[in-house]
Amino acid sequence: MMNNTALILIDIQNDYFPGGALALEQPELATEKAVQLLRLFREQQRPIVHIQHENLKPELPFMLPGSKGQRIHPSVQPLINEKCFIKHYPNAFWNTELEQYLKDQGITSLVIAGMMTHMCVSTTIRSAMERGFEVTVIQDACATRALELDGIEISAETVQRTSLAELTLIVQVKSTGAFLTEISSPV
Repeated sequence: MMNNTALILIDIQNDYFPGGALALEQPELATEKAVQLLRLFREQQRPIVHIQHENLKPELPFMLPGSKGQRIHPSVQPLINEKCFIKHYPNAFWNTELEQYLKDQGITSLVIAGMMTHMCVSTTIRSAMERGFEVTVIQDACATRALELDGIEISAETVQRTSLAELTLIVQVKSTGAFLTEISSPV
């Protein structure tokens, strides 16, 4: 499985952390899990792709070009040999070279983690699946926030669980522990 698998880290950026313009629910916990994945992929010299959102709508005050909030979080800072794509839409494949890069590398399987689960992570996963990639999302290496509809707040936990539950119908959803155990077990 791992020979043709890339790790995709989506939007683990400063604005999603406490003090940022759009702080999520417990982004530090999700990032700790993402760091475990990143460490494994680095140790095994597997492909790693960082996705960085850049907001081009100044009326939305988060992830503005060149801002501290738009920078990738220091805990998952890309190394020089790790690819980084800047996106302007929730879908990391839209108007980027991500798909061509993955195909050029012979990648057929993706392990995805990041932020926000209900938006950019979910949108990118669906797009990856539609492009023929086998996808595993690492549920505890993703984070989101509470939402509101018709004046009623939907807790971050409910948003997270619902977003992941929807994805179970089209991709694999695993915890970091389960994924790490699976790939370190002899086949």
